[in-house]
Amino acid sequence: MIITTINHVPEMKIVTHFGVVSGSTVKAKHVGNDILAGIKNFFGGEIGSYTDLLESARETAVQRMVSQAEQAGANAIINVRMATSAITSGAAEIYVYGTAVVVK
Repeated sequence: MIITTINHVPEMKIVTHFGVVSGSTVKAKHVGNDILAGIKNFFGGEIGSYTDLLESARETAVQRMVSQAEQAGANAIINVRMATSAITSGAAEIYVYGTAVVVK
């Protein structure tokens, strides 16, 4: 599956358009991560457990979008965008969407 943030695939032509496909996931923080984050917040530095959590969430959301595009018969997803939002305290949603197409 070709995935791109631009509205075309260079040197290829869009021959079929399926419309918007998307994927999302909601991930919650672990209480142990919060304790470590508090320590990191005091001393400074990257909070690796949160970075890993968000990376996992992005991968899950993208895979769900790709599955939807594959079911439609697409071989590419163009104009891909990602958004995040806080659902509740300690939980966030990652939403990814794009346009499913067939390119040749």
